[in-house]
Order: sequence, then structure tokens, then C-alpha cells
Amino acid sequence: MAKIETFYEVMRKQGITRRSFLKYCSLTAASLGLSPTFAPKIAHAMETKPRIPVLWLHGLECTCCSESFIRSAHPLAKDVILSMLSLDYDDTIMAAAGYQAEAIIEETIEKYDGNFLLAVEGNAPLNQDGMSCIIAGKPFSEQLLHVAKHCKAIISWGSCASWGCVQAAAPNPTRAVPVHKTPGINKPIIKVPGCPPIAEVMTAVVAYMVTFEKIPELDRQGRPKMFYSQRIHDKCYRRPHFDAGQFVEEFDDEYARKGYCLYKVGCKGPTTYNACSTIRWNEGTSFPIQAGHGCIGCSEDGFWDKGSFYDRLSGIHQFGIESNADELGGAAAAIVGGAVAVHAAASAIKAATNKTEGDK
Repeated sequence: MAKIETFYEVMRKQGITRRSFLKYCSLTAASLGLSPTFAPKIAHAMETKPRIPVLWLHGLECTCCSESFIRSAHPLAKDVILSMLSLDYDDTIMAAAGYQAEAIIEETIEKYDGNFLLAVEGNAPLNQDGMSCIIAGKPFSEQLLHVAKHCKAIISWGSCASWGCVQAAAPNPTRAVPVHKTPGINKPIIKVPGCPPIAEVMTAVVAYMVTFEKIPELDRQGRPKMFYSQRIHDKCYRRPHFDAGQFVEEFDDEYARKGYCLYKVGCKGPTTYNACSTIRWNEGTSFPIQAGHGCIGCSEDGFWDKGSFYDRLSGIHQFGIESNADELGGAAAAIVGGAVAVHAAASAIKAATNKTEGDK
């Protein structure tokens, strides 16, 4: 097998100093949610391990995953692409085209058979012999299966590759299927869902695999636990309003302007597992809920077929086993009303008592 340069060798060629390299390793550890003590281990891995050859394929999709990926800040996408990875094929950003581009796939398979990663953005339509998505004159499903037979593992970028997304929405006329449901696929798959996934989540998954030479720990659905183990709701800055029964009733009402919880106007944060409320977007600047729009649950399987994005969830018992938002609000109103009545009664009794004592 041909020798591949290490991450560190490539960085040195780019004029990166040792000091900057170690700082980069510390930032990478932070992006992975690791303590600073892991920085030396990451540095050792980058210095000694070869870059991972990657073939990045595109099926039915809108390229939003690539758009997200290239906007990563920690680590920078250019560092991932140029240093961590040997990105041998990506028809969206590569310079080669036509027969030259397609020849790269075969060259990579020949050189690194069983030792490269397959990254998939989008999915394969199976109806009409796959004719709804043609790559280099052949159905994408053929290209996907061919490359998958020779790869080490597969990364399913975004909800299209992970779950099928809008292409698989009912009635799904093209019979689009996610990667893991494509007939003939039998390799380990890491699902990184989202429409699109958060940029730093994508690059951190790659950084983890380069550093530790293994797939990150996955949940039951095949998603990296480091980013998909908690609901958006669990770390949402509006959560105190939810717990207090303070909700936006309709967009742009006085409660929306006060920053109350968006649950009643359809927010799917209580049932969506992702890192949006912690990592956020655009270098940690914001995320949909912070911008005033409820979460639509885009990283969850079937979110496109679960009704309007503005239909509220039902049966969320967050305030006690049998309590929901409406019941809590009603109970709160009753408690406040009861308190007012008790206070009024107490005041009346006190006034009557004072009057009696005065008459004496």
C-alpha cells in the first residue's frame, strides 16, 4: 500500500509551527469534549498516523452537508480536508471532472482496498433501476455499492444519508432509502444526522477517528454519543421558562418578545437529540431556537412525515408523571387565584378583628 503523509508532515509543509500545532491539538480536544490532558495524545496521533484516504460520494441531496462542513471553525475545514484527510474524491469541490474524476475512485480502491473511509452525502433511489440519480452514466446505487464493498467504514452525512430525509417522504415515488437500508451494504456505519449536521460535529467525528483509530461510541441508532446523547431541550437556555410554564402562544406575541419557551408553537426540542443548544452554529453564534424559531427535529428519523413543523407536541410529561404544559398552566393560574382569595380572606378577617378591638 502506498505511503500516506501524516497530519503533522502536511502541516509542517504548510509552514505551521510546532507551537501552533500543539495549540491546534488543544482546540481539537476541546471540540471533542475531552479534557486538556488528551491534547498530547492527539498530538502523538497526528505526528505518527497517516492521513485517512476518503471517497466522498453524493447521491440525492442538496449539498447542505458540504456547505456546513466547509464552515467548520474548530477544527477548520481546511485543516481537516488538507491535513487530516486525503480527500481523494468529492465531485463537488474537486478540480478533476469527467473520466479523470471517475478514474480516481478506482485508483483509490486499488491502492487502499479496505483501508479508506467512504463518506456519503445523500441517498440512493431504488425505483426504476435507480435512474432518478445518475452519476457518470450509471445509477448512484451502483457507485455506492461498488465503493462500499472496498471501504473500511461508512460515514452517513446528514439526514438524507442517515434516514432518507425529504427524498424519502411519503409517498416516496423514487423509493429513496438511507445508506444502511441500501441492499448489499454491510460495513460499519456512523450516522451524523441533521439537515445539515453542525459543522464542528462533522469535523470532530473525523478528528476522533484519526486520533483514536476507531469509530466513536454510538447510540442504538448508530449516532456518535458525544453529540447525540442529549436532547436539545436538556441544554436549551429557554428550559427554565418551560419548567415554569411560561410559553409563547403565537409568534411575535409579548411572550415571544420575552424569550419564553417555544414548545406550544411547535418546538421539537423535547424529542430531538443533537448538540444544537451547546455547540450552536456559525462558530457558536446561535441556533434556531435562539433566533426565535422552534426546533423542527431535523436530526430525527421521519421528521418530514410527522405533520406541520408548527404543530405542538402532545403528551410531554415534563412537570410530573401526569402533568403537561396546559395542566401546569391551569394549575398555576388556580394556585395564583387561590392565593389571591386566601390573601383577600385573611385581609378581611384582619380588618374585622381590628374593628372589633376598636369598638371595645
